[in-house]
Amino acid sequence: MKSIYKTNIHGRLEQLQEYTENNWVHLLKPTEEEIDEVSSSFHVSKKLMMKLLDDAELPRIEKRGKDLLIVIDVPYIVNTKKRKKYRVMPLGIILSKGVIITISNLDHPLLKDAKEGHIRHLSTLDQHSFPIQLIGKSADYYLKYLTEVYEDIRGKEQVLVRSTNNKELVHMLTLEKSLVYFITSLKANDVVLEKLATGSILTLSDVEKEWLNDARIENKQGLEMANMYREILDSTMDTYGTIISNNLNDVMKFLTSITLVISIPTMIASFMGMNVPLGRLAFDPSAFFFIIGVSVILSIIIVILLRKKDLL
Repeated sequence: MKSIYKTNIHGRLEQLQEYTENNWVHLLKPTEEEIDEVSSSFHVSKKLMMKLLDDAELPRIEKRGKDLLIVIDVPYIVNTKKRKKYRVMPLGIILSKGVIITISNLDHPLLKDAKEGHIRHLSTLDQHSFPIQLIGKSADYYLKYLTEVYEDIRGKEQVLVRSTNNKELVHMLTLEKSLVYFITSLKANDVVLEKLATGSILTLSDVEKEWLNDARIENKQGLEMANMYREILDSTMDTYGTIISNNLNDVMKFLTSITLVISIPTMIASFMGMNVPLGRLAFDPSAFFFIIGVSVILSIIIVILLRKKDLL
């Protein structure tokens, strides 16, 4: 799907039906026909645009003739029936004469923010600052999702203390996988930002350099948070893996002790139920209560002994 935008005289993005000057053309899951049409209209390399359809495309900067390609990774949420998963996707930004082209395979909230004017200083009239603002906003999403991951980790702590199965640990592994994706992508995005900061790729004004510096700070903050949360998660998984094992051992110890206590009256009843002479006890009307009493007393003695040994 192709969308065309341009910043109007009031500084707001408005959607257009036809190409003009200083356009932002966004391609969402574009067909080959749409890529051909945009490529021929703005004389942008089709091969360069086709690369961005690969979900495994890595963040980088590539210059081909008059066209500049900037690829960054942005985070997104995969909602499943059981839980959220956090992943990253490539967002391609092509700067060419008179046009900014973005290509993505998902309709990311970052792009919605851009279209609805929720990203400050975003303007199609300034090609150099456009990718900087997008990268800065993507760092905000990293920080937002990292906070959600941390809250998820904290929420699982009380559950793990009482847990005796691996279901919660499997969920923690899913969170760890998400953090690995975030760390890898944030490092790659940081390399892109460093290259832009050199000034050899884009000529930036003092204000644009300040915006770029802000984007780098937020990106580094996200990277530090992701690393810290991963360390917390690793420590939590190790600790609660041991706790789950201990909880299971406690359950087995309790069941074994209960079995031992119950076996005493069962054994006495089995002896008394044998087809052998029992003397006067066989004809005593209070024999049943006597046997029950003996069984209860012996069971209480066994319970006391097990409690002293911390086995019950």
